[in-house]
Amino acid sequence: MPTADELLGTAVVADLARCLERATGRRRLDGVRGSAAVFEGLSLSERTRVVRDAMLNELPDDYSAFAQVIRAALVEDAFTGWMIWPVTEAVAVSATQDPEGFDDGMALLAELTSRLTGEFAIRTFLDVDLERALEIVLGWTDHEDEHVRRLASEGTRTRLPWARRVKALTARPESTIPILDALYRDESEYVRRSVANHLNDLSRADPALAVATAKRWLQEPNSDIPKLVRHALRTLVKSGDPDALSLLGFAPPANVVVSEFVIDRDVVDAGGELNFDFAVTNNGSESVTVVIDYIVHHVKANGQTTPKVFKLTTRTLPPGVPTLIAKRHSFRPISTRKYYVGEHAVEVQINGVRQVRSAFRLEA
Repeated sequence: MPTADELLGTAVVADLARCLERATGRRRLDGVRGSAAVFEGLSLSERTRVVRDAMLNELPDDYSAFAQVIRAALVEDAFTGWMIWPVTEAVAVSATQDPEGFDDGMALLAELTSRLTGEFAIRTFLDVDLERALEIVLGWTDHEDEHVRRLASEGTRTRLPWARRVKALTARPESTIPILDALYRDESEYVRRSVANHLNDLSRADPALAVATAKRWLQEPNSDIPKLVRHALRTLVKSGDPDALSLLGFAPPANVVVSEFVIDRDVVDAGGELNFDFAVTNNGSESVTVVIDYIVHHVKANGQTTPKVFKLTTRTLPPGVPTLIAKRHSFRPISTRKYYVGEHAVEVQINGVRQVRSAFRLEA
């Protein structure tokens, strides 16, 4: 993973300043150049805001004049990459502060997004006027540039990684469905992947809406749609949502039995591993395909447990033949999870239905 220095460091800011200087005809933009002096210890998003503010302070206050500078810089191929993130943020601030700048600011984001996505900056427009922004975004869905079509989906996600939440979008998850309906058959895998991630975001807020949307899309499928729907419903599948599982062809496992569930130790040292295995048998008369997951019940700081579902495998089980499954789970420290001492448990889940469970103790 590249560091913040590599993505938006002193050299990148100097390149940005040179592009803007040529666009403005000025000898030096000392404020933009000097913004990198405070980068030490700042995250990528924090650096972006510092450079954004320097641009807003040094470039014209009037949005129309500001946009003219950015479009002049766009003539250069060098005006690209991570330097564009603070540029898009500055565009969003300048445009939304000008009563006449909203529509052109959105258009300028679309022009910039092929250099680096405007998916973060568009949140400013969504916060200011959701309906107006969504109407413009819907018009992007038939744009000739796949980057702009992807921006229509990615920029309006409710849970876009690295991006702040837009409260109005979170409150109205159905408001972006017309955008997704216009894009789910897009010829670009890049766009379709965004659509799937967007619908997955919506599934966390409104599972019924996500399943109903996916069901409509599957009514006239092409070769791409089943894959898109599987990816879009992945969170619901892991959580055992019966409607999502049924739509994907995974009915409740009436004739599937889990047996011989064994964990290899009762105590796991912090940073260690737990191995477990089990057999799955289809006692029905016909083969059946099942989604097999496992759940680790982690102890929290308050001593209670919280479940985390991990994807294991999808298997087609012939009648009467046990299928052996083995798994090793690591408890090495990771940045997104803190482990606490106490009684944990591991549990097997098939087609969303929890089957067998065994407890173990995690020690420091």
